[in-house]
Amino acid sequence: QVKVVESGGGSVQAGGSLRLSCRASGYTRSPYCMAWFRQTPGKEREAVASMFPFSGRSYYADSVKGRFTLSQDNTKTTLYLQMNNLKPDDTAAYYCAAGRDSWECRQTNTGRYPNFRTWGQGTQVTVSS
Repeated sequence: QVKVVESGGGSVQAGGSLRLSCRASGYTRSPYCMAWFRQTPGKEREAVASMFPFSGRSYYADSVKGRFTLSQDNTKTTLYLQMNNLKPDDTAAYYCAAGRDSWECRQTNTGRYPNFRTWGQGTQVTVSS
């Protein structure tokens, strides 16, 4: 059974940093792609960043470019999200998702990922001003 588990959330002041980790398990090799999303109450979940482990290609939402950085471990099953210069608007529950193939990892032209089936339980990030 495939699954992902997030860790690393917490509370920081504006301008601070946090690193989130997402570990995928149950895959024959590694996920085809992995991604981070975030959600605040009453709002739609939004994609923050994604990576294709074998190619190393990564994508970032405009709101986090230059502040957030993805990296992976040598096994390509753990995805890290380094978040620097955090802002109060970054406060949210952060979720990791992993996809087995190109269908699950499909991104729409509006930046959404409608096909992910494997999600973590989420980790809270709170940034105070």
